Amino acid sequence: MISVDAALAHLFDLVTPLAVEMVPLRAGSGRVLAEPVFATRDQPPFAASAMDGYAVRSSDVAPGATFTLIGEAAAGHSFNGTVGAGQAVRIFTGAPMPQGADRVVIQEDVTASADVITLGDSVDTGPHVRPAAADFTAGTEMDAPRLLAPHDIALLAAMNVASLPVTRRPTIAIIATGDELVMPGESPGPDQIIASNSFGLAALVEAHGAHARLLPIARDSVGSLETAFDLAKGADLIITIGGASVGDHDLVGQVAESLGMQRSFYKIAMRPGKPLMAGRMGDSVMVGLPGNPVSAMVCGHVFILPMVRAMLGLRAAAAPVFTARLGVGLPANGPRAHYMRATLSDGIAAPASSQDSALLGVLARADILLIRPPHDTPKAAGDTVTCMRM
Repeated sequence: MISVDAALAHLFDLVTPLAVEMVPLRAGSGRVLAEPVFATRDQPPFAASAMDGYAVRSSDVAPGATFTLIGEAAAGHSFNGTVGAGQAVRIFTGAPMPQGADRVVIQEDVTASADVITLGDSVDTGPHVRPAAADFTAGTEMDAPRLLAPHDIALLAAMNVASLPVTRRPTIAIIATGDELVMPGESPGPDQIIASNSFGLAALVEAHGAHARLLPIARDSVGSLETAFDLAKGADLIITIGGASVGDHDLVGQVAESLGMQRSFYKIAMRPGKPLMAGRMGDSVMVGLPGNPVSAMVCGHVFILPMVRAMLGLRAAAAPVFTARLGVGLPANGPRAHYMRATLSDGIAAPASSQDSALLGVLARADILLIRPPHDTPKAAGDTVTCMRM
């Protein structure tokens, strides 16, 4: 068995960032910007009013001062003249500042009568003007790689960037294996269960930027597994679920190697998730996950998502962790790292009372994994522990 860190290092050696493709700005949210892009204009492109009011020369502003109205400016409609001494232009938020004006007096400080305005006894300090290029200038760079959030899309739109170079989404073929499995909605026989792992993993990778191909269930026979691997051709990553242990019906590794899979490692010093294998299979990377539902999903968070991020061109790194206070005492840990299902509330991590790797209900109620290193000493309530979010 190898450590979790060693397994991650092997997995990162198997994957590389994928090719770059162009997508419209509208399709960019959630994608990874693969190359830098640059603003084509200043923002704002002109000095603009930040308030509704009156554009004037700041040197003319004084309590009780009067001004002659000479025009109006609104967003998208500028005033084309020049503001001189004792003159004002009615202006609205976002409108370009007229030539000659450098201050906006807010409408609350003004009394208007026909074409004359009078300032009140007190006037705020202003100037209520957004300078040209206050946000960014033409040529400003958005660097890459960068996972694009909605606020990035808004910024790119303001930069007048209409299409984006992004990393291609990884295609992940997912193969559930086992004679005991049937699809959701079917009627299982007396010795069968519903396939759940493949659906959970597909949802997990698609929520983090990949495209999942959910293949038909592969039965516990060489022929069925060979067919499944044939259907998976062309995928960047092939994930098998189940059949990776050493029982008489665990054929995944045997069939994969007969089809040319070059194994990188097998078995990890962790629980749940010990019987995990990985290697290269033609142009694809193959990862064989355990069949227990919780094991498969935990391995998805610990191993598959970091691989997806690396394929998207983001930094090859383990899932981020944080520290919390332990809510209950725990006995010493054994020789394998233990990823315990737990909940977090007010900075307190509370591990579930049952850590059985078949209990999806426990996993669904958890929001973190509490990570105990190999041979961890007993812990008391209030001790600091390491956690990762799910």
